[in-house]
Amino acid sequence: MIKKTVAQPPEELTGIKLKKIPTSAVGAKAIVSALSHIRNEVGLIKGIGLLKNLNQKDGFDCPGCAWPDPDEKRAFLAEYCENGAKAVAEEATKNRISPMFFSTYSVKKLAKLSDYEIGKKGRITHPVYLPEGATHYKEISWKDAFHLIAAELNSLGSPNEAIFYTSGRTSNEAAFLYQLFVRQFGTNNLPDCSNMCHESSGAALTETLGIGKGSVTLDDFNHTDLIIVMGQNPGTNHPRMLTALSEAKKKGSKIITINPLPEVGLMNYKDPQNPLKWLGSGQNLTDLFLQVKINGDVALLKIILKLMLKHEENIPYSVFDYDFITKKTSGIDDLLNDLETYSIDYLVPQTGISFEKIEEAANLIIHSKKVIICWAMGITQHKNAVDNIREIVNILLLKGSIGKKGAGTCPVRGHSNVQGDRTMGIWEKMPDAFLDKLEATFNFKSPRKHGFDVVNAIEAMHKKKAKVFFGMGGNFISATPDTEFTAEALRGCNLTVQVSTKLNRSHLIHGKRALILPCLGRSEEDFQSTGAQFVSVENSMGIVHKSQGHLKRCSEDVLSEAAIVAGLANATLKKTPTNWSELVSNYDFIRDKIEATIDGFEAYNKRIRIKGGFYLPNSTRDNNFDGTATGRANFSLNSPSEIDLEENQFIMMTIRTHDQYNTTIYGLDDRYRGVLNERRVIFMNADDMKKLKIEKLDVVNLTSHFKGEKREANGFLAIPYNIPAQCTATYFPEANVLVPLKSTATISNTPTSKTVIISIKKRK
Repeated sequence: MIKKTVAQPPEELTGIKLKKIPTSAVGAKAIVSALSHIRNEVGLIKGIGLLKNLNQKDGFDCPGCAWPDPDEKRAFLAEYCENGAKAVAEEATKNRISPMFFSTYSVKKLAKLSDYEIGKKGRITHPVYLPEGATHYKEISWKDAFHLIAAELNSLGSPNEAIFYTSGRTSNEAAFLYQLFVRQFGTNNLPDCSNMCHESSGAALTETLGIGKGSVTLDDFNHTDLIIVMGQNPGTNHPRMLTALSEAKKKGSKIITINPLPEVGLMNYKDPQNPLKWLGSGQNLTDLFLQVKINGDVALLKIILKLMLKHEENIPYSVFDYDFITKKTSGIDDLLNDLETYSIDYLVPQTGISFEKIEEAANLIIHSKKVIICWAMGITQHKNAVDNIREIVNILLLKGSIGKKGAGTCPVRGHSNVQGDRTMGIWEKMPDAFLDKLEATFNFKSPRKHGFDVVNAIEAMHKKKAKVFFGMGGNFISATPDTEFTAEALRGCNLTVQVSTKLNRSHLIHGKRALILPCLGRSEEDFQSTGAQFVSVENSMGIVHKSQGHLKRCSEDVLSEAAIVAGLANATLKKTPTNWSELVSNYDFIRDKIEATIDGFEAYNKRIRIKGGFYLPNSTRDNNFDGTATGRANFSLNSPSEIDLEENQFIMMTIRTHDQYNTTIYGLDDRYRGVLNERRVIFMNADDMKKLKIEKLDVVNLTSHFKGEKREANGFLAIPYNIPAQCTATYFPEANVLVPLKSTATISNTPTSKTVIISIKKRK
């Protein structure tokens, strides 16, 4: 039995304020919040000038989410959301962390701060080094830092003893160079943040449709009959998506929302770009809300499939698109036979939804010709996550809602270039076709053995099979599951290296030796030896576009991510056929190599200079399914949840606050859920609280249960909330300690952060 405890004294939980949950999202309050963060971090005049360039065709891409920008018309002053403004404010902050800061504050002292306090310290201005046994980071030159890393890497018994992690913020150019360096070094150990979020989407979509990306464009939302939003909270995580939903509603589309929590942003919306809309009741978005139990999605979709089948049998050719099914798909007979093995009476209790409401949803789907289904991590972080997404695809295939205007799949990605990084080769198991082209372009032999994903990388470090960790951006310790186990794994490394803009907890949970290498932010100017440079990114819908910062860099001693990779490669690779210094001198040279290596990037340097960028090829969008094993779109057989809760056990899912993006904590409020000034809370069903004799704001301890193991997290405030019975929600990263490392999704190996079995005990 494993016990892991994170204690939190009750006196630190006294500042919470509970407010009435708002009835609408965005509007004037979002603007006030955005400007407040800008004023505090950057200053209003400089900040407003900065925001003018955010997501504009001649500006820089938001370092937040990957939601696409409009192809044509963009708002002149506000093509961004509240959380995008917060992200830019964090990056452009006037606060600085110099070597003097590190000489003043020990690692031990900094580690006592909250994630919020750590993040507010500011931008790191110089590379710093923590020798073995030292208590304080100290300044180090870039040359010495590169040579220190190179010496450690080249002393390893095998290149596979090094882990090279990537955050989704890394540009196409830096990501391409990074994976090239790693493979020339001799390993495919390239885990990335996708392993923890949309890996399940990639696996399911590749198997069923032939490409691991969504099929819709932003314009499709203007032509659809029905939008289904599943396991997602766009009001906080992708606020600009609400504009697309709003415009779709105006054009007559219906919206079904499926989620355990009724998120304000999907219920009612006030357009922040139209002051006339700030007053009044706002625009209702959701036509039908299905409050599904956590991980009840396959059961729900299976009932809908059965109702679609029943209607089709009663009125042939009224529901299924047999022309599409016959010409383009495989496996429909197996699907229909499998549906017959399930009874609706068996499935309904798993959903927590009345049959009448499910029937209403099925009727909306039955009578819609064009359907878009959107989803995020509420779907992808379960043991049967791949089944969730394949069942979504089943519905779309039966309707023929793939590969036509106004219909298709829409996995809503998180970080702003997470999809682009995968396109560039950041993956531990890139296909041979990619590696063949990489070898031909750069004249070297790439390793072919698959590398470690995030979960396997943590296990390898814990077992001392991996001895060096290099993080290209991100905050690994706060993003990953099983916090204490992961911390032990990182501390066991000989060297940990973090490429970062700001201080985060991963700098304080380190190996025997540690380096922090400061890099440019997305909003900053990037000058190399040939002059000013720009980078490119790929958004959630496969558009590759230019991003060029305008701010002066925060320090003369920070480097671009591409320059860091080139410096590391020059120091590490003793025999390399690649002229790394030349490549990084002008990013056009990098793009030329990308064009030579990756399909879809023809005339890259010419097309990337076209305002708005260009679309990458998408076979699913073109009704081409050659990428699957059958050469057709595949129906699949999927299983409902197998969770069997014992008495007084609950399912816990981790969620974000509205003052948070991924692991970055902008503030301590969750405005849309009515919780202010506290993050260590657990949302519970009111009847469940009564059964356990827990009152509002009682302090409780949480224990997770997995295959005989127990993990504990103490000191959470219980809040009664509109959530299904036996379901709970907590914020991450505070609750990551409860997520078992080995509890992962079948096929994708994604940690099951949305399906954690816990028990709850009131603190005496």
